[in-house]
Amino acid sequence: MKSVKKAVLPTAGLGTRVLPAGKATTKNLLNVYDRPILSYVVAEARAAGIEHIVFVVGRGQGAIEDYFDHQVELETQLEAKGKSEVLAEIRAELPRPGEMSFVRQMAPLGLGHAVWCAREIVGDEPFAVMLPDTIMDATPAALVQAITAQQAVGGNVVIVEPAPEGQTHRYGIVELGETAPGFGGRLKRLTGMVEKPPLGEEPSNLFISGRYVLQPEIFELLAEQQRGSGGEVQLTDAMARLMETQSFHALHYEGTTYDCGDKTGLLRANVAFGLRHPTEGAAARAAVEDALRAAARGASRGASGASS
Repeated sequence: MKSVKKAVLPTAGLGTRVLPAGKATTKNLLNVYDRPILSYVVAEARAAGIEHIVFVVGRGQGAIEDYFDHQVELETQLEAKGKSEVLAEIRAELPRPGEMSFVRQMAPLGLGHAVWCAREIVGDEPFAVMLPDTIMDATPAALVQAITAQQAVGGNVVIVEPAPEGQTHRYGIVELGETAPGFGGRLKRLTGMVEKPPLGEEPSNLFISGRYVLQPEIFELLAEQQRGSGGEVQLTDAMARLMETQSFHALHYEGTTYDCGDKTGLLRANVAFGLRHPTEGAAARAAVEDALRAAARGASRGASGASS
C-alpha cells in the first residue's frame, strides 16, 4: 500500500461568507490570532508526514505564494533588531525545496474541479485533500488520524463529525455500514451520501468535514463528472461513483473544528487560539473578558433606556 505523501489544498474559493473581509485579502490568509488560517492547515499537513503540498489557487491569490517565501527586507530588519524568536517563527514556515507547488484554477467550477486541477502533480498515488478554510484542532492532528485509518483499512477515508442539532438538512450526510476493528468504534464503512436530507429522514447525523484521503482513480471520474449542485463539479458526486468499485470509510475524528470560512467560525477560532497562546493567553483572556463586560453594560443601558 502506497503511503500518503501529497496533499491538495483548494484555495481558489471566493470567500463570499466572510465578505467584505475577503475582498482584498484571500480568505485563507485571514488571521487566527497571530498567524493566517493557512499556517495552521500547513502545520497539520506536515505533522501528518505530507512531503508535497499542492495549492490550487485562483486569480489574485499570489499572496499565498508570497507568504511561503523569504521576505528579505523583513528578515534583515528583525535580525538587526535582535528579534530572534519572531525571525525563527517566520523561517520555520518556509518550505523545503520542492515541498510546495501552485496550480491555477482558471474558473470557479467547484471543489471537484479544483482537485482535478492538481492531477498532474499528484500522479498515480493516494493523496489528501484539506479544505484550507477549516482548522481542525486535534491531537494527534486530524489528518494524522485519517491517514492512520486509511493505512489500516485501505481504500478511501473521509473525516466526519456531527452536524449541529436540528441542522442535518443543511449538510451532506453520510450513510454508514459496519464498524471497522480498532479506532474505538469511530471508523465505519461508508455506504452512501445524502445531500441535504429532509429532517427526520437523515441516515445519520454525521457530515464530511474538511479532510479526505483519496485514491488517484478519482481523477478519471472528475475528468468526466457533470456539474451538480450549484452548477459546479462536486467532489462528492465523483466519490459516490468511485464507491461503486472501491471501499470508503468514515472516521469520526477526535477534535474541534473551526470553520474559518464563516465569520462566526473565524471569531471562535481567534478566541480559542488566543486564549491558549503560550505567551499572550492571559492578555487575550483579559481582552475577551473586558469586551464581554462592556457588551453587558451596553445591553443593560439599552434595556434601561427602553424601559424609561
